[in-house]
Amino acid sequence: MRFFVIGDVSVDLMYFVDAMPGPGEETPAQRALIQPGGAAATVAANLASLGHKVALAARVGTGPFREAALVNLRKQGVDLSHLQEDDERPTSSVLVFVLSGGERSMVSSASASRHLDAAGFKARALDQVDAVVVSAYALAGGPSREYTLKALAAAQKRGLPVFADLGTGAIRSAGEHLLEDLRGVDYLLMNHRELVELTGADSISGGVARLGEYGIERAVIKLGELGSMVVTPETEALIEPHEVDDVVDSTGAGDAYTAAFAAAVMEGRDLLEAARRANVAGALVATHVGAQGYLVRPEDLEARTPSK
Repeated sequence: MRFFVIGDVSVDLMYFVDAMPGPGEETPAQRALIQPGGAAATVAANLASLGHKVALAARVGTGPFREAALVNLRKQGVDLSHLQEDDERPTSSVLVFVLSGGERSMVSSASASRHLDAAGFKARALDQVDAVVVSAYALAGGPSREYTLKALAAAQKRGLPVFADLGTGAIRSAGEHLLEDLRGVDYLLMNHRELVELTGADSISGGVARLGEYGIERAVIKLGELGSMVVTPETEALIEPHEVDDVVDSTGAGDAYTAAFAAAVMEGRDLLEAARRANVAGALVATHVGAQGYLVRPEDLEARTPSK
């Protein structure tokens, strides 16, 4: 399959701490790392690792973070011909505090990612594509929103399936227009908190009903250690989690889930099977450090995904 992925490329500055410092306090880090990240970049790297052809539309700066952000994309053979360079802004970065048990808190700087120039999008880029994957961070605002809306319109004109992946920061930055921007996407993936923030509903059923008002009929809710849920007009199913004992860092787990889900759907698997494979992908990534500390392989999913 051939995927066109739109969104952010960043570096993650990771600090592993026992507790977050309070105002005026300092806390020692057990270790600190610089890792490649960004939701769209991590989805793209995982899709390529799963054996698919992937092109990534994103924007990076020319400073020292650039190569660190791109290292895995290059290794996996992701097509970077749609990558833009920004001479004025640095490559996007995220400060990640990883707490015991793998939970994390983040501070992000969108920088170059938010300035993906819409003039650089050519509809013909989708002529040889099977599906489009959009990170909601590309719709958070700035020129990247215009680029992404043009791409979504071109995908709709060509009848291409669109997978959209939410992010809490993207929802807060985008505001009220995000639901309208996502109107009619084929698959919307999010965690429970993102569903609540996007729709203003106080329950999963209420949130899904709100999505339906915008023509979004296939919703996938990531529930962490509880697994995930697939909701369509025909079914509502809770998919059991893939159990792992050694969770160290949840960074990138949701992005690996999105990649595995999109790949499975485009390979012709039903949505429940796709969610089972995606649960495995997210769980495996959480046993490694960094968003791209482990990229999911086809054999991982074949060996570990339950048959039903």
